[in-house]
Amino acid sequence: MSTEYTAVVTGGSVGIGAEITRQMLDAGYRVISMARRDPDFTHERLSSVKVDLLDSEAVEQAGAELAEQHQVTHFIHNAGVIWPNLLPDVKLEELQGLTQIHLGAAISLAQAFLPNMEQNQFGRIVLMSSRGALGLQTRTAYSATKAGMVGMARTWALELAPKGITVNVISPGPIQTDMFYDVVEAGSEREKNIAKGIPVQRLGRADDVARAVMFFSDPANGFVTGQNLYVCGGASVGSIVI
Repeated sequence: MSTEYTAVVTGGSVGIGAEITRQMLDAGYRVISMARRDPDFTHERLSSVKVDLLDSEAVEQAGAELAEQHQVTHFIHNAGVIWPNLLPDVKLEELQGLTQIHLGAAISLAQAFLPNMEQNQFGRIVLMSSRGALGLQTRTAYSATKAGMVGMARTWALELAPKGITVNVISPGPIQTDMFYDVVEAGSEREKNIAKGIPVQRLGRADDVARAVMFFSDPANGFVTGQNLYVCGGASVGSIVI
């Protein structure tokens, strides 16, 4: 790219976030990963900030420091947690925690990076929701907060469109990541049945999701905002059981 763009990717050290980071680096972006651990790979344009996104004060401080040190043009809020439970077992502290990581952290960091985006009349914000926001067993707190991301993004899109800032959402279906395999045993019949229940007959990969993020992040795609793209193999059209 002829112009240097700087992207902050939450959860950029593992899984989908790591693949987003790699693809953005390959495309010429400068990338800052915000996660509890550093990425296990290095690049001259990659830096890392270790922070627990469940800690609202730490997130606010880290965001302020990044905004002071970097001209952030892209904000990809990918970090997330599932914490599955059936309704009788859901704890309010789980809802509060997922509200912080999925919504609170997104708000704090967007507020930190917004002044630079507004000054330059350019910005790209991408939030990572989930196909589970449509409803999925054991996902009370997760689905609620992931669905909230969609409404929040649509609101931001309306507010920020006149300032050259787009806001969009990616909603992945079942993706082969450590987080998925924390819930579903790798190689199990359950995993195979999930894949069979997806119209394209396979589980998603991190690169499937990262390519969608790259589309919304593209500086040329300024006429696309307020959208929610399901990267789910068709699972959002029908129903799946995990």
